Formats: sequence, C-alpha cells, structure tokens
Amino acid sequence: MDEQLRIVVVAPDLAPADPTDERAMRQAERSRTLRIGLLQHGFNLVAVLPTDMLLGAHLAQLQPDLVIVDAESEARDTLEHVVLATRDAPRPIVLFTDDEDTTHVKDAMAAGVTAYIVAGLAPQRIRPILEVALARFAHEQALRTELVQAHTALHERKLIERAKGLLMQRQGLSEQAAYEKLRKTAMDKGLKLGEVARRMLDMAELLG
Repeated sequence: MDEQLRIVVVAPDLAPADPTDERAMRQAERSRTLRIGLLQHGFNLVAVLPTDMLLGAHLAQLQPDLVIVDAESEARDTLEHVVLATRDAPRPIVLFTDDEDTTHVKDAMAAGVTAYIVAGLAPQRIRPILEVALARFAHEQALRTELVQAHTALHERKLIERAKGLLMQRQGLSEQAAYEKLRKTAMDKGLKLGEVARRMLDMAELLG
C-alpha cells in the first residue's frame, strides 16, 4: 500500500464538551487511537473533519484518496453526510464504530461504504483493513466501468441497427450496403459509428 495516500478522517472532537459523558469520552479515545495508528504506520493524514454542512466542500478541496469515518451511535447520520459529500467523486469509505447495532450495515454498504468495522480497533489492524478496502473499491469501480461500457456498447448497437433500417427503407439499400455507408461516413468524418448513426437518426426525426 502507498503510505502517501491522502487520508481524511471524519470524526468528533477529541475534547468532548461534557467530560462526564462516558460515551463521548470513549468515542474520543477510540478516535485518538485511530489517528495515532495512522500516523504510526506512516500514513498521510491530511485532515480531520467534523460532520457538518461544509463536509462536502472540504472533501472537494482536499481531494483525499480515502475517507475514514469514526462514528458511534450517530453512525447512520454521519454516513449520510459522507456518502452525499462523495457522491460526485466516489472514493473508498471505511467506517470504524463501536456501535453493535449493525441493522443498517447493508444499507451503508449499498450507499457506498467500502468497509464497515465494528469494535476491536487496534493499531495493528489498520493497515490490513485499509488494504482490503482499497482493493475492494478498485474492484467495484472496475465492475462499474465495465457495466457502463457494456451499456454504452448496447446503446450504440441499437442506434446503428435503427440507422441501417432507415437507410434500407429510404434508399433501398441492402443491410450490408447500409452498414458500409454508415462505416464510410464515420471514417470520412472521423467519428464513431454510433455517433454517425445518432446524428442520422436525429436529422431524420427533425426533418420528419
């Protein structure tokens, strides 16, 4: 793993307003352990951000390679903020939490969380967790790219078939001749075959 990955942690303040709040103090201690673990392993921790309305703007400015969310009982609300903030620029999201209520894990993963780690945070676990999260994110992005490419190819094939049919109907060409005409036009104009087909269909629709 490249330790120079730009990592942002989304976490509560390390100094809770109420020092008698045991939950807040416990969460602050876990958050401190997480940050120390990152630094001990040489990771590039560029910022620690609160969960607020400016989170999206901060992430857009910092452009981190990975986002770590440190949350407890308010994990759902925190994740909603982070997922929304990374919607236009997807990146790995790792959640560390002590909240044993895992009823919303499925929703979190579907929303874009790459790894959901419940309890047991220890510095030596951080590296393998991040390695798995990055590998999973890369795999999922590759699958999404393949899906988009397949969808685009299918759409282009449909356009080409429709354009061929139009040429066959209006110019009395055979299917092969119609295809060759489309291909020659694409070559002459330096365009993709699907783009030529789309323009021809748009023009036919415009002229009626």
